[in-house]
Amino acid sequence: MSVLDNWGNWKNFLGDRLHHAQNEGMNNEVINDLAYQIGGYLANQVDAKNEQEKVLADLWSVASKEEQHAIANMMVKLVQNNGSAH
Repeated sequence: MSVLDNWGNWKNFLGDRLHHAQNEGMNNEVINDLAYQIGGYLANQVDAKNEQEKVLADLWSVASKEEQHAIANMMVKLVQNNGSAH
């Protein structure tokens, strides 16, 4: 089963990666830029596996570059309290 198959598992996976990046000293600007790049990759290359991912992909597809950055930043905020560290 892929971490993308379940929304809760996906948020926990992202939360773990976020905490690891923060513990390694990565600043929020770099984290948000990486989230934007990952969001673009997922929206363009990976089929959504659940309803939440479908909504995000649909929003991403109609968003401007600035709005896509906002979506990525919101995803970082959304998962900051997820993962095995919390």
